Amino acid sequence: MSSLPPPEPVHRPVLLEQVLAGLNPTPGMILVDGTAGAGGHTAALARLVQPGGRVIGLDRDPEMLRMATEATRGLPVELVHAPYSDLADVLEERGIEAVDGVLLDLGLSSDQLAWEHRGFSFGREGPLDMRFDPEGETTAADLVNSLSADELADIFFHLGEERFSRRVARRIVESRKFEGPITTTSRLATLVRSSIPGKWGPIDPATRVFQALRIAVNRELEHLDHTLSHLPEWLRPGGRAAIISFHSLEDRRVKHAFRNDPRWNVLTKKPVTASPDEVGQNPRARSAKLRVAERCPTTQ
Repeated sequence: MSSLPPPEPVHRPVLLEQVLAGLNPTPGMILVDGTAGAGGHTAALARLVQPGGRVIGLDRDPEMLRMATEATRGLPVELVHAPYSDLADVLEERGIEAVDGVLLDLGLSSDQLAWEHRGFSFGREGPLDMRFDPEGETTAADLVNSLSADELADIFFHLGEERFSRRVARRIVESRKFEGPITTTSRLATLVRSSIPGKWGPIDPATRVFQALRIAVNRELEHLDHTLSHLPEWLRPGGRAAIISFHSLEDRRVKHAFRNDPRWNVLTKKPVTASPDEVGQNPRARSAKLRVAERCPTTQ
């Protein structure tokens, strides 16, 4: 199966105009897009910091960085293969003490979902992988086939908020015992669906389990917690942070970090959401929530 991404990106940057309004980029600024993805947000920010400014774009996925390279060609952008939680090291290596703004779009790209070989989507047959960085040590298959029923249930409940987590976990353990290791997205999705009682409704029953496994494989909440605790240190006084989250586990963390840390002045009292027009054009935007805060000038 080919490891090359599709020639044209299918991802649309979510809440683009709202992000630009929140970060308010102007010529000469140094900004960071900690989740560069296909480069949509990165390119838009880079156009507005000219002349004299630049954008540093980070991503854990080298395939996404290749797409971002095309999207930002000719713009003042430097792309770095690194998680956003490593931003302190990235800035230190470049002799930058602080930046004017940081963007984090915590969602999974539509392109990543579309690539069968990455195993993110239960709607496509592929290996049970789910790593943002293909060089990462642990895959979703590793977790599904090695953890106990109790350990799997805890992941599904705490990271996916799956109310039938124990039933799903038991079914997985039984299946791998009698039918061998679970290695494909379709087999896992079928097991999850067969474990959920009642009518499904509009959301596929596999959604929450796949989300939980992806978060666990990539240690997403650990990266976010570390970043939220240090983010004010990476911004100059008056600098801004804009964070887009897609589920309550992330949004709660962002909300509490912005509200409870005296170094922040919260600019969005309520999360900014997509308009009906944007949701109509890009259904992925339906669950997006943007929060923006400004680094207070008088706190350390």
